[in-house]
Amino acid sequence: MIATHSIKVLGRELQVKSAASSEHVAQVEALVNEKLAEASAATTGGDTQIVSILAMLNIAEAYLTLKEECEEERRANRERLGGLLDRLEGQK
Repeated sequence: MIATHSIKVLGRELQVKSAASSEHVAQVEALVNEKLAEASAATTGGDTQIVSILAMLNIAEAYLTLKEECEEERRANRERLGGLLDRLEGQK
């Protein structure tokens, strides 16, 4: 069920719709605000557009790294499973 959630990002109150739980939406909000704070601390001038772009780049980089790690783990698991199946079939 899609529900409306109130969040605050960059000092602005926003209403977002999501099928996720309130707890999950709060976690997303906290992560976004954390990344914005990190980007803001790393820049001078306080331009919110630059801070937002840097935060998005940091989040995208973290996402892509995790995605690659997950894909590598899946490949390794498939290879391991294939080896186990080969060993089981060889014992028949």
